Amino acid sequence: MNNSLRIKPKASRSSRFFEVNIFQNLLDRGTVDVIVKTDLEKKLQSGKKLKVKLGIDPSGRDLHIGHMVVVRKLQEFQALGHRIFLLFGNFTGQIGDPSGKIATRGAKTQKELEKNAEKYLDQVKKILDISKVEVVWNADWLSKLNFSDVIRLASNFTVSQMMERDMFQERVKKDLPISMHEFFYPLMQGYDSVALEADIELGGTDQTFNLLAGRTLQKAYGQAPQDIVTVPILEGLDGKMKMGKSENNYIGVAESPREMYGKTMSIPDDLILKYFELATNASMNEIEKMREALKNGENPRNLKMRLGRELVSIYHGEDAGRMAEEEFIQMFRHKEKPQNMPEARLTKGDYSLIELMVTHGFATSKGEAKRLIEGGGVKVNDAKIEQWDAKIQVSGEIIIQVGKRKFLKCFT
Repeated sequence: MNNSLRIKPKASRSSRFFEVNIFQNLLDRGTVDVIVKTDLEKKLQSGKKLKVKLGIDPSGRDLHIGHMVVVRKLQEFQALGHRIFLLFGNFTGQIGDPSGKIATRGAKTQKELEKNAEKYLDQVKKILDISKVEVVWNADWLSKLNFSDVIRLASNFTVSQMMERDMFQERVKKDLPISMHEFFYPLMQGYDSVALEADIELGGTDQTFNLLAGRTLQKAYGQAPQDIVTVPILEGLDGKMKMGKSENNYIGVAESPREMYGKTMSIPDDLILKYFELATNASMNEIEKMREALKNGENPRNLKMRLGRELVSIYHGEDAGRMAEEEFIQMFRHKEKPQNMPEARLTKGDYSLIELMVTHGFATSKGEAKRLIEGGGVKVNDAKIEQWDAKIQVSGEIIIQVGKRKFLKCFT
């Protein structure tokens, strides 16, 4: 850590205020629990360069802004000069973390996980300075443990401790199975902290049990226990469920500026301030002013527009943020189509609408395309299409619209 950030007994009053505020923001903004806070404060004030760990199982290929809440917290530690470890679970991901899952997860291969991790790195570098991140893979040590090692790990926990986990309790109530291998997941995540000799581990609140397992195992292996910082779970666009692709209520990091901005405008009003706190760089003073403005009758739409612009600016740049806002105003206030939209040059003839939708990324499968059409969400030249097996005649220029924000100009 830069010595200028240490709290020194003889520092000036203004200097002490600035330094204390840095740590207060780090530990209080966008956090739920800090375990053990007094210990972590002492570590931060010592000036020691700390090992800060974030573990990710790359089970999918894309991240959303809910994932980025903890990545943004990691970036705060990076900005203070600490050693940042981004740990990819190319071993644990083959088993699957049961956290928050009502059913056992399907297995993935190590090759699949490592390919997904490459995509994750492309996305987190929008927040982190990747050149200063130490990327590690837990197969490097977990795959080398023998059965005796696993028994030693397991001896530090009881069955009743494992069964206290909320998701297992839910499964018991619903008479759903719990596989034995799922009990080993927190042991492996905990051992990751032993292997790295981590000083701090970050995670969402659904990871608390696994993070505490790291403290337990570090003590068992004669290490000082890591401190823990947990961040809130960000609700998705529906305002109820955890943001996720399976619930289709997410704002993707890799989505286009138009899609990201448009989705932001659809969030419930009561989540505006939470999104500002967890997902943007707006200061807490600014957020408090927004809170007062809303109490005094400010139109929530105005704040959502700022939120959308800031999110797009973070992941695509300030110019893209301004353009996304201008396009949104053009499309929704003036009921106009976007000036710039994806284009497809086709030969003259009849085309299956479903196949066009899948080919050009409007749907991931023909089944999804069919559901979108039957749900009334697809138009061709402003005419709603009701037959899922419709054929579209391409001669000259046509515009396909899916939902409110996705357009494709087809021409011959």
